[in-house]
Amino acid sequence: MDALEPYLREIRLTRATGAAVKETSYYPALANLFNTVGKTLKPRVHCVINVRNQGAGLPDGGLFTPDQLQAVGDAPFAQGPTPARGVIEAKGSGARLDDILESEQIGRYWDRYGQVLVTNLRDFALVGADVAGDRAVLERYCLAPDDASFWTADPSALRDAHAEPFVQYLSRIMLHAAPLAAPKDVAWFLASYARDAKARVDRADLPALDQIRQALEQALGLRFEGERGERFFRSTLVQTLFYGVFSAWVLWSKKHPPASTARFNWHDAEYELRVPMIRALFEQLAMGSRLRPLGLIEVLDWTAAALNRVDRAAFFAAFAEDAAVQYFYEPFLEAFDPELRKQLGVWYTPPEIVRYMVERVDTVLRDELGLPDGLADPNVYVLDPCTGTGSYLVETLRRIGRTLAEQGDDALAAHRLKRAAMERVVGFEILPAPFVVAHLQLGLLLQDLGAPFADAGDGAHERAGVYLTNALTGWDPDAGPQQPLLFPELEAERDAADEVKRTKPILVVLGNPPYNAFAGVSPAEEDDLVEPYKVGLNTAVAEGGWGIRKFNLDDLYVRFFRLGERRIAEQTGKGVVCYISNFSYLSDPSFVVMRQRFLAEFDALWFDSLNGDSRETGKLTPEGKPDPSVFSTPANREGIRVGTAVGLMVRKPVRDPAPTVRFRQFWGATKRGKLVGSLDANDFDLGYTLG
Repeated sequence: MDALEPYLREIRLTRATGAAVKETSYYPALANLFNTVGKTLKPRVHCVINVRNQGAGLPDGGLFTPDQLQAVGDAPFAQGPTPARGVIEAKGSGARLDDILESEQIGRYWDRYGQVLVTNLRDFALVGADVAGDRAVLERYCLAPDDASFWTADPSALRDAHAEPFVQYLSRIMLHAAPLAAPKDVAWFLASYARDAKARVDRADLPALDQIRQALEQALGLRFEGERGERFFRSTLVQTLFYGVFSAWVLWSKKHPPASTARFNWHDAEYELRVPMIRALFEQLAMGSRLRPLGLIEVLDWTAAALNRVDRAAFFAAFAEDAAVQYFYEPFLEAFDPELRKQLGVWYTPPEIVRYMVERVDTVLRDELGLPDGLADPNVYVLDPCTGTGSYLVETLRRIGRTLAEQGDDALAAHRLKRAAMERVVGFEILPAPFVVAHLQLGLLLQDLGAPFADAGDGAHERAGVYLTNALTGWDPDAGPQQPLLFPELEAERDAADEVKRTKPILVVLGNPPYNAFAGVSPAEEDDLVEPYKVGLNTAVAEGGWGIRKFNLDDLYVRFFRLGERRIAEQTGKGVVCYISNFSYLSDPSFVVMRQRFLAEFDALWFDSLNGDSRETGKLTPEGKPDPSVFSTPANREGIRVGTAVGLMVRKPVRDPAPTVRFRQFWGATKRGKLVGSLDANDFDLGYTLG
């Protein structure tokens, strides 16, 4: 939405006539600006210029919501409603905004209306109440530092520099007095502030953050190079900062009931963060010496103020519902940086898919590997190598909890569940922001199940077995000791992840691998992963090869399949691999060697093709009806473009003479429900075609 440039051009045209007075001539342009932004909000906000005197004088304008507007034919209001989103006071561009803010007039308006948007056409400030209830300037936005530079600046240049953050600012101002309770609305506010923060970071040199960049590159085995790498790094920093604040607020809220008069302070956020790596990263990012030059302290102050406005009773009633954390995270990421999200191929996995996959893994552990307790067996080590916000780990722990409850072991169930979360239900994640959310979600789950993490003494805390690491590297037990890292917490995190990779008998690998490569340069160890899937591909058929000259095995999900195959077939020697991924490996000629290896290394294989591909089928069923992606949700109706499939592969300790392959397809808008519903079939395998 381009609201700024029309405003700038309109006030310049007004000024160019030479007939304008310094204030009132510009009111129509201000009204158009506010109404252009206001009509995009829910509920809409409408600006009325020159509202009547309600005992404090004549404000230059008021901001109203639809419920305040009279229907045609109604009797006129005796006085008129108080503007729900406050009043407006506008002066000429030559006036100093600080002088206006300190005036007796603004004091009167604030006493009467509680919220005043003050502007001199180029500088904007919201006057409201601080945490003590006193009058304060809450948020401010400046288009130009002085009168002369404002009128001589090129409107297009001002638009390029300010259009998006300025509209975000006005949106927040008009929503400031609105009830704030729904997780998606809180996510929007946090994302809006995060976008403001990212814009400031993008304009700044970051020498103070070079140390953090170097530490992350060392720990994750990536190099943030080129334009995409730089964008990825800066976005990662901002997301981590804001999700650190959000997580700290959630944990702080658990200690302070909604009726409490206590107020959250982001400066104390580090004390609420349990995981040493998260706490250390947040501490490094939130140091005043780093935030102050970037102008981020005031943005975080605004963020804390928004969190302190939340109706926490209503928020946590919704937030406690199933998958609420992901439904919070996805709107945040979509509002914060949708293009980066698409580039990374990061998609929230719908709960039906997660539940189906976890239940199937639990079943084959019992039926194919002879483990009657399934995932609840204390010897079953589970790894999600692409954890994201922790959906699969949460559902796995719930499945374990149900099994323990069925066994009636109430006295020890909570303890066993927590030990599982800490030691054998493990996740790897390379992006710091979802890593923070995963720890938050797992901590809240265990708290709700009566098995909260506890303080371990000496300032240490119990924590979930989710590690910030590159899942595709570090598995070689003969690689020797790693180089020291700049921060001891990052080094401890890396070493703990390496211990899992090199010593734990992982029996289950499951998850939703990312669909694109990350914006960094990966090490040779990662690049070499898929070499076994290329053997003989471009060798001539006459020479015993496949004669495929052009092939593409660069999609990131292929590396994760190779990781799972190697871990289960070549290292543990038995177990389960279960992924939802791009379905190209099922039929594309480029993947013929990969398919051969699956048949050689696994004994029982099930493939559920979920279709939904935009290129092969145009997202249409064979009958021509809509066939959306299974990743299409109310928050993300588009889903993803490629078709997907759930692949489940089991390797038995005593190999079968030949592998058994089963395949089925799902089409249409209801396929997620049908997939989950198939779990209740009397004979599950009857729904498949034998391969």
